[in-house]
Amino acid sequence: MVSRLDVTVGLRNRVKVRGGRIRVGESAPWREVGEDPVIVGRNAACQVMVDDTKVSAVHAELVATEQGVRVRDLGSRNGTYVADVRVGEIYLASPCVLHLGATEIHFEPLRPEHVTVPPIPAFGPLVGQSDVMRLTFDRLSKVSPTDLTVLICGETGTGKELAAQAIHQASARAAKPFVVVDCGSIPASLAEASLFGHERGAFTGAIDKHASPFYDAQGGTIFLDEMGELPLDVQPKLLRALAERRVKSVGGSIYKPIDVRVIAATRRDLVRAVNAGTFRSDLYFRVAQVKVDLVPLRQRVEDIPLLVRSMLKDLGDEDAYGRVGNTTLERLMRYDWPGNVRELRNAVAVGYALSDPQAEIDISAHLGAMAEGAGPSSVAAPVTADASRPFQDAKQDVLSRFARDYFTRLAQESKGNVSEMARRAGMERAHVRAYLRRHSIEVKGLR
Repeated sequence: MVSRLDVTVGLRNRVKVRGGRIRVGESAPWREVGEDPVIVGRNAACQVMVDDTKVSAVHAELVATEQGVRVRDLGSRNGTYVADVRVGEIYLASPCVLHLGATEIHFEPLRPEHVTVPPIPAFGPLVGQSDVMRLTFDRLSKVSPTDLTVLICGETGTGKELAAQAIHQASARAAKPFVVVDCGSIPASLAEASLFGHERGAFTGAIDKHASPFYDAQGGTIFLDEMGELPLDVQPKLLRALAERRVKSVGGSIYKPIDVRVIAATRRDLVRAVNAGTFRSDLYFRVAQVKVDLVPLRQRVEDIPLLVRSMLKDLGDEDAYGRVGNTTLERLMRYDWPGNVRELRNAVAVGYALSDPQAEIDISAHLGAMAEGAGPSSVAAPVTADASRPFQDAKQDVLSRFARDYFTRLAQESKGNVSEMARRAGMERAHVRAYLRRHSIEVKGLR
């Protein structure tokens, strides 16, 4: 039996959250800032609406955390200032004045309060024992029985579709269809027809009639994955369909009623997209009646042992966790996980499949581009390690430089074609894109 980390740790039942209160000017009433985000902006749907033309439609977000009230600028045009310093993200723990455009927002901290962390270890196929995941599971369990529209945000591979399926299965619509629409894969010219259906002959190439996925999901749930990729000209039509609960196919003349629950997901920051003019604010607020953030795996590494055990159980051999050693788990917990839980699942599956029945399962040997044998035949010159630094720091620096050089050369040889890069590297396209973003490698100019 291999010595290994236990999958259970001392779980905290309560966390101390530091909230506060804000008011616009010196005479307005105070509004408390707690665990639910408070958005400040010019749009009437914001929790704090400001009548100031220098304030963006959705300007800034405030939320209570263990470190204090986090203020995050949402890509506003004129910025958010504290003491004449423009801030992107800051934690407030003492009285101050925020400046948004020509508006002053007064802030005062409140006494820290203990918040109960529900003892919920899983929600559907999602598992986790970290504070942030247990709070997320509690939020998902509360919203599931309702018909509220949910926006699930998170990086690629964090489990957004699994969360949507779990919401559907925990709702009164569980016996009805769950229909997935991948908005990121729809060509812009076909977006309207793909969402709402089309009649035969409605446009060139429409040789058959195609029903809307909203009809396919009748009585159930429709999941709009990567909704942030929808073209701007289609967004008002989607907003109308959601508001009026009816759709009309392209080339059709009759609106037909729909009875569906809508769950959307995105890896983009849609609030920043609103301020950039690439996403409609009214559609954002219509879809984000409830917003759920799935944190990246690197921010909850304490969940990795539990996830590994759960994944081995899904493979039909929970006892195999006994063959996962501490060294492997420690390596997994030091990895940066650009592909998040999806990458971990792939590594577990490969490590388990290639291991001898009684031997240790080395999951860490099958991570991303670091796996032996991945990649093109030639890469950049080898990098050298700085022996004056601690081993782990030097190792991470070498791996980071290797990844940057590897994907730079890979992008050049593939002429910016992400699909070709993924084929050569033996990786999923989402993982390739994650490395490109991480190392700021631009591929558009290579195409």
